[in-house]
Amino acid sequence: MKSLLVGIVSAVTGCIPIYLISGGDARADDWGCQVILCLSNPGGPTQFAECRPPISKLWQTLAKGHSFPTCSGVGFRASQPGYEPYSCNDGYSLTARYGDRGQEATCVSATLQKVDARFCRSGRNGAAESTDLVTSARWQREGKHVECMGYPIERPSRRSQPHYIDVNIDSVGSQRVWY
Repeated sequence: MKSLLVGIVSAVTGCIPIYLISGGDARADDWGCQVILCLSNPGGPTQFAECRPPISKLWQTLAKGHSFPTCSGVGFRASQPGYEPYSCNDGYSLTARYGDRGQEATCVSATLQKVDARFCRSGRNGAAESTDLVTSARWQREGKHVECMGYPIERPSRRSQPHYIDVNIDSVGSQRVWY
């Protein structure tokens, strides 16, 4: 496993905290320490061929409901595995709402935007009900004009890797890792 350590360190010199590669009780030949070393790589946990087996083993272990491996001598924390099958484009938030088919995941714009006037059905002073395209549409004064404003809705995308863990490695920071 020394080749893993040397290969990664030489490829990303200066990017991995020194305590991950020397001193203390941390050992690069321990599976948990291999996982931490690979996860701390800014290029991604499977950028290097030497990291693919320990990371693949990690995903399989977590998928079976087992806990994150340990690595003594290294300061890190890992969350319980999570599952989030949908994602939204930038500027949109994932929400759940009730539609014709029961509870559905939708992406709602985080900012109020000008929308077609048909979404402001209830008149110039009222707010319209949510539709499948816009929520909270209402007439609003913008300078000298009155415009129909609302929060557009989009369908979420289905993630190819819907499982995740949040890992916090001292002096590297926190990151969400999808698998």
